[in-house]
Amino acid sequence: MEKQTALSQRKSTLWSRRNLWSNRYLYMMILPAFAVVLIFNYLPMYGIVLAFQKFEYNKSFFQFSFVGTANFEYLFKQADFLRAFGNTLVIGFGKLILGFFPPLILALLLNEVGNQRFKKLAQSVMYLPHFLSWVIIAGIVYSLFSGTGGLYGKIMVEMGVRPSRILGNPDYFRTIVYASEIWKTAGWGTIIYLAAIAGINPELYESAVLDGAGKIKQMWHITLPSIKYTILILLILNCGGIMDAGFDQIFNLYSTSVYKVGDIIDTYVYRLGIRSAKYDISAAAGLLKSVINCAMLFTANSMVKWFGGESFF
Repeated sequence: MEKQTALSQRKSTLWSRRNLWSNRYLYMMILPAFAVVLIFNYLPMYGIVLAFQKFEYNKSFFQFSFVGTANFEYLFKQADFLRAFGNTLVIGFGKLILGFFPPLILALLLNEVGNQRFKKLAQSVMYLPHFLSWVIIAGIVYSLFSGTGGLYGKIMVEMGVRPSRILGNPDYFRTIVYASEIWKTAGWGTIIYLAAIAGINPELYESAVLDGAGKIKQMWHITLPSIKYTILILLILNCGGIMDAGFDQIFNLYSTSVYKVGDIIDTYVYRLGIRSAKYDISAAAGLLKSVINCAMLFTANSMVKWFGGESFF
């Protein structure tokens, strides 16, 4: 019996080796992506220990003294960090709430378009902003809303009205952030939903038409339930990135005049680490943000599972 077990294990091992060799070219194609993830995502994770150490210029990384949670205690005593922490939550949740539904609504509307040429054109126009960097989008925003050289300022001057300040005004900053985020990402999210809608059995719609169901009822009773899993997965993933709030976007749009409403943890870490060289404190802030993101991801997944939905894991 033991000999048969050993023989079967050996056969399975040989089969696995043969399978690995027969698919060697496919595995070789994975190696570059695996190397990138390993080098840029996993190896730098050792730097997390810096959050629990004191950075000293005259010592190497392995000689820094251990300070425990002192860096985190220092952070929560700083008014600037508490302000950035609050802004991160507000902007992160605002993007989640305001930016989650436009791609879904656009996908439902595009799905009802009968003219395929117009449908493809509309898709291309909508997801084109996704390929623009935030540097370019910030330039577009300045060109539109600048009170001096922008389109808004010129129109106000031509009308004989003194233009009010929009850019650099704390009252309008978050609105600009939310609007530019939706404009940039809505089209790309629409593609994901359209791909899910394409997998729905057309016979369901034909049966609904025979039963007298209109377009609204077809959306509500067929389309949305059929793509429920995709919606929940994207919701869970978006919840896991709430604390990111978008460094590139904020960094290119904000200024010192809007720090009160626009400074987030990422920009705070940039100033603290890159400009002030307080690497230990900035590492602690970054680690705290990552832990909260991870907690939000697991919380959202658990809540979806608790409500009877299809969880991510």
